[in-house]
Amino acid sequence: MPHSDSSDLEPDSSHSLHPTIREEIQDLMMSSDNDTVHVPPPHLAARFSRSSNLRRKSSATSSRRNSLSSHHSSRSSRSAHGGPCSTHIAQHLRRASIIETRKARLADRAAHAEQVRLRAALAKAAPRASTSSEERALAAKQAREKFLAQVAANCAEEVKRAKKVAEDTREKKAAEHLKLKEDMIERLAEAEKRRLLQQQNQRRPRTATLLSVEERKVLIRRPRNETEAAKVIQKAWRNSKRRSIVSDYLELGLTLENIQKTSFEDVGSLLSQDKVLETTTKVLRMYGLQDNDSDITGESTATRTFLSAFLVLGHPAEVLSQEGEQEKDLIEKAKNALLCFDTVVVNPSLSPSANQLELLSEAYTSFQTAFTAWKDRDSSVLLDTMLAQFVELDAIWQTVKNDKEGLVAEDYREGIQHNQTLLLVRLKRLAGPDRAMKMITAAVRKSRKAKGKKEPVGDVRPRAASLPSVDATAPTLTPIEASVSDIDADTPEPGNRKATSLLPDNRTIMHELAINKEYRIDTKPKMDMRENAIQAVSANMRRRFESGLGDLFIVAMAETIREKLLSLVVPGKSLHTLISDSLDTEMIANQVKMGAFSYQQFFTFMNSLLPKICAPVRDAEVKALADDQTEDPIERLAKLNYVVDLLSVDHANFSLQMNAPLLIKEAIGYEQRCFVNTIGGRTLKRTSKWWSEAKRKTEEEIVRRSGRDQSTPASRATSDKIYIQGLVDLAIGVTEWHDVDIPETLELDRSRISRMRVDILHMVVISAILLTAKNLMRRDVRSQWKEQAQRMWDLPFTDGQAFIAAIESRYALPPNTKTQLSGTTERILLDGRNRQVSHPVVKVLLQKIKAHVYTRLSASSADERVKAASSASQVLSSGGLAEFVVQIGAMVDELQRVADVDREAHGKWYDDVIKAVNQENIPGV
Repeated sequence: MPHSDSSDLEPDSSHSLHPTIREEIQDLMMSSDNDTVHVPPPHLAARFSRSSNLRRKSSATSSRRNSLSSHHSSRSSRSAHGGPCSTHIAQHLRRASIIETRKARLADRAAHAEQVRLRAALAKAAPRASTSSEERALAAKQAREKFLAQVAANCAEEVKRAKKVAEDTREKKAAEHLKLKEDMIERLAEAEKRRLLQQQNQRRPRTATLLSVEERKVLIRRPRNETEAAKVIQKAWRNSKRRSIVSDYLELGLTLENIQKTSFEDVGSLLSQDKVLETTTKVLRMYGLQDNDSDITGESTATRTFLSAFLVLGHPAEVLSQEGEQEKDLIEKAKNALLCFDTVVVNPSLSPSANQLELLSEAYTSFQTAFTAWKDRDSSVLLDTMLAQFVELDAIWQTVKNDKEGLVAEDYREGIQHNQTLLLVRLKRLAGPDRAMKMITAAVRKSRKAKGKKEPVGDVRPRAASLPSVDATAPTLTPIEASVSDIDADTPEPGNRKATSLLPDNRTIMHELAINKEYRIDTKPKMDMRENAIQAVSANMRRRFESGLGDLFIVAMAETIREKLLSLVVPGKSLHTLISDSLDTEMIANQVKMGAFSYQQFFTFMNSLLPKICAPVRDAEVKALADDQTEDPIERLAKLNYVVDLLSVDHANFSLQMNAPLLIKEAIGYEQRCFVNTIGGRTLKRTSKWWSEAKRKTEEEIVRRSGRDQSTPASRATSDKIYIQGLVDLAIGVTEWHDVDIPETLELDRSRISRMRVDILHMVVISAILLTAKNLMRRDVRSQWKEQAQRMWDLPFTDGQAFIAAIESRYALPPNTKTQLSGTTERILLDGRNRQVSHPVVKVLLQKIKAHVYTRLSASSADERVKAASSASQVLSSGGLAEFVVQIGAMVDELQRVADVDREAHGKWYDDVIKAVNQENIPGV
């Protein structure tokens, strides 16, 4: 067994010692009672004794081995056992005790550390109330971040503005440099032209003496061979041919002075002659301005383009539609091209120099490029205008083609067909046959689709509805009363019917149906209308309950709902019987009287009944009503009444769709009977005043135009012109009117006229802004900026920057232009906000719309109407209203239908008004 320190032996495990050593230890312990100290053998003493060099040194004063107890135990163990063996065992026991003590102390420390850790975790997890200092620190941090963000935004804006200014300055300098360069080039070219012209006009100085015949013979150079002789002959032949071609061109007399003295028609005829075209083509080909290998069509087009320069310079008013930047550039380049050309062909005997031919080629190319760009731009505008005219004629034909009885279609067909043929020929000439047909087809399809009947979303036919029988020979208007019999059935308070019902009255329905054959009651009311209707019924019911009439009101409401539901089903069917029995008025009255009426049972019955009656498109509303579990019975009853009104609207639209042809025939008679009941025996004071004012304006306009006295028969205003004048004054105006201003005969069109006035106000304001922008940017006023106009349509008149942003979305505005446009826009929008006409541009546009609408409505024959409709796009586009040609056309059609229905329904009343006005016996005036 190898030697080891005695500290490696465990005190309590004596069985692990060697057997011999164990026996010796037992013998020593047995002999411990003797006083004799037995010294172990040397090998054992050496084994169990601790060497001095291996003994552990004292570590610290606080160590357990250095304590008094340790020394005492060591001495006592030695004295007790009397030898090294007892000392060894005591050391092991003490060591074990130390270890156990240390283990306990370490365990306590670990437990204490765990407790500290748990307390720290709990303190950390527990919500800590923020102190005032922390709140101030957090607020300061947020303020600092906000300030830094604001500073960063301001810096970014300043950088952006600086970049913008730098870019504008750079572009301005580049434009100025380019302009100076172009001016310098033009000046050099002009100087070169003057120099060449001066050289050509200079005469050869006379010599002192003439050469003799012999001397001249000596100067003649004879060709040395046949090749040189051939070259001389060819040169002489080319010079002779050139002189012949130039002489033939000069004989035509195509100079700018002659063109200006000749009329435009004669110049057009002259330039289209074959001799002029052939001679000019030869001259251009001789000077290299045309390719010899090009086809005949290309040569003819290039020649006509060159000859157009004479028309542009000689008659610019007839050729150019306006004086924009592009037109000015075209005139300048045409002048340059003709000047260079005249310099070359000024003398047939002189050959042009290479420098002259180069300048002529550059000027000719520049003019061709400018002319092509101008022609394309003008052609596109002309194409759009003619397409709009073609579509307008097609829309008129679609409106009148179904009128077989009045023979209106026959009157219109010939005129529309003739005008459409002329437009088709012009479109094919400008755009080509294939492209023209494609453009016409697409435009007509788009127009018909926009004006076509809107298909309803979903099935709007009521499930329990059937086609009501119509008696065509009945003198009274039974169809409309049968189809919309629930119009007058509403809440018991008649004064609130219009506020709570979605259905208009019979007179309004017949009037709208006479104007628009496809008229249907609006099945998608706005949300505010729904809320207003529900709140009105609820308020009415609450007032009745507060006044003690709640029981009677419940019975009346049940009766109203019962009548509405019965009108939606077929009499004699199971649903009709179920509704009649379940909603019996006497039974409900007895239940209310005895206090046995149950709202829950009533609503449960209605929730099970309505899905069987409503149209499939109303399933969502009916389901929402069933899912609504509002505890307030009054609110639920009001919502139920609203849903039943929606079902009544669907049923009325279904009946209108089925009975529209017969209802339209009876519309005029029904309107006359209703008008008699409305006015009673009263006089038409407002109509008389309106007619008198329209007559005065018409006569003043006739005198202003003709300059004759209004007493002459030729200058008297007809009733048709007076009526159209009055109708146009009502519909086209931007100021509000009072109730006394609208005639009694047009009372049903009050909302329509109000809508037209608002639309006209938007049109003139937007058109004035766009027209100002086009003029400032030097754009064609006939060009259509439809996207910008559409964006401006929904903008309020208070946001001027939004109007400018709509233009800037497509066109970049220079700073000066933007400043001028902003000022003008604010002044124009002020008119829109105040509903007045003070700005000059707004005044002009409003007068143009009024004049155009009056012209189209006052056309007496079909030819005049077709002519006015076909030229509408051109007239409105040239007047700055290109973006609203379609809207104005639709307004004219609507006013025409209103005028036809009104004069047919109220003709005899208008006759009485005319007699009273002519006799100057106007009541109340």
